[in-house]
Amino acid sequence: MILIPGRKLTIVDYSGDNDGFEDFVEDFIEDLGSISDKYRYKDAIGRPRKWRDQLVVTHESGQGLDASELINDSELADAGRRRVSELLVSLLTGSINDIEKVKAEIPDSLLDKVKRKILLFDGDQTRFIYQKVDKKVVNIQGLSGTGKTELLLHKLKEIYVNSPASRIVFTCHNKILADNLRRRIPEFFNFMKVEQQIAWNERLWCMHAWGSQSDPNSGTYRYICNFYGLTFRRFSPTSPFDVVCKDAVAQLKALDLRSYAFDYILIDESQDFPPSFIELCRICAKEVVYVAGDIFQSIFDESIIPSISPDFLLSKCYRTDPKTLMFSHALGMGLFEPRKLRWLDDAEWNTCGYIVDKSADLSFYRLKREPLRRFEDIESANLDCVSILESDNPSGKVMEVIDQISAANPTLEPDDIGIILLDNTKETYALADWLEQIIPRHTGWPVNKAYESKSKVKGHVFISNKNNVKGLEFPFIICLTNRIRNSYSYRNSLYMTLTRSFLKSYLILSSAQDATALQQIRDGLNVINQYGYIEVQPPTEQEKAAIRTTIKHSSSPGSYFDFLESIFDKISVLPLFRDKLRSTVTMTLGEEYDPEVVKNVAQFNYDAMLKSNRDEEV
Repeated sequence: MILIPGRKLTIVDYSGDNDGFEDFVEDFIEDLGSISDKYRYKDAIGRPRKWRDQLVVTHESGQGLDASELINDSELADAGRRRVSELLVSLLTGSINDIEKVKAEIPDSLLDKVKRKILLFDGDQTRFIYQKVDKKVVNIQGLSGTGKTELLLHKLKEIYVNSPASRIVFTCHNKILADNLRRRIPEFFNFMKVEQQIAWNERLWCMHAWGSQSDPNSGTYRYICNFYGLTFRRFSPTSPFDVVCKDAVAQLKALDLRSYAFDYILIDESQDFPPSFIELCRICAKEVVYVAGDIFQSIFDESIIPSISPDFLLSKCYRTDPKTLMFSHALGMGLFEPRKLRWLDDAEWNTCGYIVDKSADLSFYRLKREPLRRFEDIESANLDCVSILESDNPSGKVMEVIDQISAANPTLEPDDIGIILLDNTKETYALADWLEQIIPRHTGWPVNKAYESKSKVKGHVFISNKNNVKGLEFPFIICLTNRIRNSYSYRNSLYMTLTRSFLKSYLILSSAQDATALQQIRDGLNVINQYGYIEVQPPTEQEKAAIRTTIKHSSSPGSYFDFLESIFDKISVLPLFRDKLRSTVTMTLGEEYDPEVVKNVAQFNYDAMLKSNRDEEV
């Protein structure tokens, strides 16, 4: 059997048993009709007698057939029939789509085309769902948008249905993501036709990792403490999550454990957790812990290729347009600028899903990604994946962008738009308050300030700071920042924010942005939009060594405060001036970890402070 989305289902007989082959075909079509009926596809595509003759081709003898002949025979000219073919292939491969969302008719607008794209699992995704791995902890890793959360939902459904006595927890670090997952699970179970009722807090828990003292079902760590009678520890500066998990592990190892808190534990966004939490879950799970996380926590991790080889590695990003992902990586890593902030070796680029082409003299690289089915409509529409806009009236520019999006997409809904404010300033939160007032006046849409509500609200425009977007996605992202800074934490947040969109991202900057750097970024974006690859001059070996040293400083234990103290020690800053100098350096550079850059800025400002102090004494 040959299944190609958008083509006829092809069945070829190599057995020579014509009667048996005919019976097989009849049984196959009957079973496919039953599956179609179960998942309500029948309402959209009709009964088998409606599509059988048009969408199924059989060859009673495969002898002498070649691949080109099979491909030609399976071609479908009609777009409507091609869409029904995709739906049938999705059923046959277990990639069940919500028929209410994808529908059988051809969507009109680009937004609807991408929203209603029929999703099919690739080989790596299918193996994770159905292949059994004989391990207590199963690791799945991939870039943001590779479908890890969706795969965990499918794994959850498989366990819930096939192990009816099991106790399962689905956990993550972020409260907003946990709330979003708890809302998604019933919807997912409904369209997957799970007949069992969800027994919340009896068979299935969905909660963030820590929890609160008042409610044992408020967090995974809190539940474990309650189940085993451990001491629950609240957050404090001296008790971060790593410390409390290590303490819980030590308490459990001192006990004679005869029972398990859960049978299965599913962990999303595992890169947010210390290894001690994974170990705690391993001890408390009877069967398997499924751990899904990004290839790297940050684009500035010292090592992109993990020290622990994952059981399943996903490199194809299905949420984000490949061009948006390329631009976000390049902007985050400083690839458009003379001074690169990050560089990967060829194996690391490949791990992240890039195809590496190099010039003969290695003077430049071209980095590209394979095209994906979900975004073929965007490619054909020749849509720019990112728009860079400048304005000193950010609220006015946001309204202008919303008007543009609305005009181009008649079916646009409020929660199709995410507005992310990257800067952590008083002006930023004043802007959020102002947008909360003017968006409803202008559009009639309510606004959800997620950094206050800690949830994603249906039918509301989403506004948040950089801390509450992980795990979420929107057709359109509007990202606002005063200027692009060089600190690693800022660049990583910028990368993470821009990749939340699956159609288009808008980056709004003020006139404070350096014009030369902005033009370099625009030029790099134009190459991506026009040619579909990043073109970059690689750093020299000396520059690569400097990058590694800087990253090592930024990722080593200790805070930015400690890093600045070490610089101040080197240039002998007197204690009297340190607080003021620390504030000046941070305001000038952000959390910059390049020792030379920080040293030069600190030395210049310290000299100015000493001179000013001497002048005052005179």
